[in-house]
Amino acid sequence: MSTTRNAGVGTYAAPPRPIRLLVGAVTFLFFALNTVFWCTLLFALTFLKFLVPIAAWRRLSSRGLIRIADAWIAGNSLGLALTQGTRWEVEGLEGLDPRASYLVLSNHQSWVDIPVLQKIFLGRIPFLRFFLKRELIWVPFLGAAWWALDFPFMRRYPRAVLEEHPEKRDDDLEATRRACERLRDGPFSILSFVEGTRFTPGKRERSGSPFQYLLPPKVGGLAFAAAAAGQAIQAIVDVTIVYPAGLPTFWDAISRGLPRIVVHVRKLPIPAEWFTANYLDDPAFRERIQTHVRKLWEEKDGEIGRVMGRDS
Repeated sequence: MSTTRNAGVGTYAAPPRPIRLLVGAVTFLFFALNTVFWCTLLFALTFLKFLVPIAAWRRLSSRGLIRIADAWIAGNSLGLALTQGTRWEVEGLEGLDPRASYLVLSNHQSWVDIPVLQKIFLGRIPFLRFFLKRELIWVPFLGAAWWALDFPFMRRYPRAVLEEHPEKRDDDLEATRRACERLRDGPFSILSFVEGTRFTPGKRERSGSPFQYLLPPKVGGLAFAAAAAGQAIQAIVDVTIVYPAGLPTFWDAISRGLPRIVVHVRKLPIPAEWFTANYLDDPAFRERIQTHVRKLWEEKDGEIGRVMGRDS
C-alpha cells in the first residue's frame, strides 16, 4: 500500500517507516507471545481430551478448547486496538445469536480478512471455523491448533490427477461431511470464502469476472457444506468487507498502515433445499443455487462500489 492514500476522511498519510517498523515489531511480538501462551494451554487440553475416552469429558473439553481459542482471538484483537489507529465501521451485527448455527459467506481480499471476521463476530456467533488447505496443517502452532479445534482440512488435486482418478472428486465432499458431523454437538459457524481465492485485479481479468470488485463465486463447496451440516444451520450470514484505502497486507495491519475497515453484515434465510438436494447430480438445483449466490454477489459488488465511490 502506498504511503499516502484516501481513507474516506481526507488524505491519509501512513507513519514514517521507522515508526511503522517499531509498531509492527511490537505488534508481531505481542501476537507471537499471545499465540504461544494460548496454544500451549490448547495443546495440553487436547492431550487430556484424547487421553480420557469418556464422551462427556470430550464434550466438556471441546467447549474448553473453544474458550481458549476465543481468548486467543480476544488477545489478538486487543493487541491491534492498542497499537493501531484503524477506524472500524461495522453494520448489521444486530440479531445474531451465539447459540445459533450459521453459514457465513464473505468476499476474500487479504489474509487480513480472517482477523477482521474473528474480531467482529467474537461473542456474537459461535466460534468461526473455515476450510483450510491440507498443507496448512504444518504451520507452526497454528496448524496443530486448527486440527485440535476441528477445522476442516481440504485436499486440492491438480486437474491432471482428477482426470486420471475421477473418484477423488468426492474426497472434499467426504472431508466436509466428516468435519460437519464433528461440530453437531453444539452451535457452530462455518465460514466459506465463496470466490475460492483472494481477489486481485489480475485474477479478476483472468477469470472473466462480471463484477468490478469480486471474483465469480464457486458454489459447489458451499452446497456441500450446507448438505453436510444439515438443518442445524439456521441462517446465512452474508459479510461484505471493504478496505477503502486499498487491499492491505498483514504488515499493513500490524504497522499502522490500515486506516479504515468497513464491514456490512446481513442475516439471510437459507433455502431449505440446500440441506437435501444433490449439487452434483441435480442440474436444476445446481442452477438455482448458482443463481441465488450470483444475486448475492451482484448486491455485494454494488455495496463495495458505493463505499469506494463515497471515498473517491
